Amino acid sequence: MPRLIKRYGSRKLYDTAESRYVSLDEIAGFVREGQDVQVVENKTGDDVTAAVLTQIISEEGRNGRSLLSTPFLHDLVRIGERAVRAGEGAVGAGLSTARRGVDDLARLAVDRIRPGGPIAEVRDEMDRLRSRLAGLERTLNEIDDSQTD
Repeated sequence: MPRLIKRYGSRKLYDTAESRYVSLDEIAGFVREGQDVQVVENKTGDDVTAAVLTQIISEEGRNGRSLLSTPFLHDLVRIGERAVRAGEGAVGAGLSTARRGVDDLARLAVDRIRPGGPIAEVRDEMDRLRSRLAGLERTLNEIDDSQTD
């Protein structure tokens, strides 16, 4: 069960587990320790976890403490958008496509942090080639199907 944080209209964050107000840095610490957090708007009950985690990443970047490289952030935007689009199309057919997109994003994150950054670039290129090959295979199958009809 995630650690519940309530966000008030004043943007104060209240940790219900410890019954005290916490800062963004403390929430970042909880996450780094391996805890899952859920941040909800106190008044409406809306889940604002993604917005708060994004704010933490943004603040760290502004303060020069970000571990995220510019190439990784580009990948995050690119893959994140594709994962969302894939998830929208995969709702009826299962979420495996969206999960693959998230898995790809996680792999890229790990590769960018690991020493030997060129390996990440080679893997990226391999992923792009696999994607192109899959598209070509779909096209060939469509042509093949249309010729047999």
